[in-house]
Amino acid sequence: MIELLAPAGDIEKAHFAFLYGADAIYIGGKDYSLRANATNFSKEDIIKVCKLSKSLNKKVYVTVNIVFHDEDLKGLKDYLIFLSNVKVDGVIVSDIVVLKLIQKLKLSFKVILSTQTSVLNEYSALFYKDLGVHQIVLARETLKEDIINIKKKTNLEIECFIHGAMCTSISGKCILSNYMTKRDSNRGGCAQICRWKFNKDQKPFTMTSKDLNYLDYIQAMIESGVNTFKVEGRMRSIYYIATVVLSYRRIIDKIINQTLTNEDKKYYLKVLNKVANRESSPQFFKALPTKDDQYYNLDNEVSNQDFLGIVLDFDPKTMIATIEERNLFKVNDNVEFIGPNIKTSKMKIKQIYDDKDNLIKVANKPKMIVKIKTNIILNKYDLMRKEIS
Repeated sequence: MIELLAPAGDIEKAHFAFLYGADAIYIGGKDYSLRANATNFSKEDIIKVCKLSKSLNKKVYVTVNIVFHDEDLKGLKDYLIFLSNVKVDGVIVSDIVVLKLIQKLKLSFKVILSTQTSVLNEYSALFYKDLGVHQIVLARETLKEDIINIKKKTNLEIECFIHGAMCTSISGKCILSNYMTKRDSNRGGCAQICRWKFNKDQKPFTMTSKDLNYLDYIQAMIESGVNTFKVEGRMRSIYYIATVVLSYRRIIDKIINQTLTNEDKKYYLKVLNKVANRESSPQFFKALPTKDDQYYNLDNEVSNQDFLGIVLDFDPKTMIATIEERNLFKVNDNVEFIGPNIKTSKMKIKQIYDDKDNLIKVANKPKMIVKIKTNIILNKYDLMRKEIS
């Protein structure tokens, strides 16, 4: 079975990830998670999202993947038991102390080894298999030959990142944040020093990688034995999550149905390149990165404002959609709608009404509610964006 795994920083993002085609999501609790600045999930939220996932026949994995200091161990046993009792489908773990505790407690969920452990070879994989690991998130730096060999020698389930931010260091081993800001990157506090500008002979430079994008290699990864395709981004927007998940969902489905064309790949590559403000590249799967996969300055990063609104309601009799605005749009703008149950469709906005049914020319207030007449049958939670030419 091929699994598409999406990030979810809160309940709303979890809902959109499931709706737009994720088979499973990974989330972080308030403690023990490597995204300390994300909203993250309280215990009550974890219970809610588990109920939601079960109702949709989806899965929830919880990150417990910090590198533990002694003071972090307080409450860990009770937390793991809680996760087992609420029937999360698995936990993502990096520290041996957590693996040993799960074994000791004989907890029932799947144990997934975090990319933080930087597994790149069969011997490391076998070591963790002996500690009860069922699935390994391989380091982002893993080459195709490594994936094939690890799968063959261990028979473990293999999970790989396919899209999102790259770490300048080997998967999560960077300590620049600790050194320069005293924020511990291995306990959720990374200050992303690699994206800072440094000066050499008065010339500013950065040392960060371009984002990861494996769209061209999904079929080869399936053939190499990858079971789970993971998207990075628990702190990303619902538009980013919905767009990236929907793009990979359709690519994977077309591969399985043997209907994927080069035109499909070109289109979805264009979509993925527009959804973020950073350039992306394939990075490590086929070969080691080159200078072309690296940023030397970040001046070309621009804030993405393609996301225009969320469909809150649609009346098929009048063909009027109620939209919650997210970025400015106006009469005569060319837009398109995306959604899990519609074909991506383009149209020109001819009229906009405010919430009192007055004609207006522009929607320019954050989250204002407007209505537009469409020639497209829409659904609640479809998204409106600028037309991708």
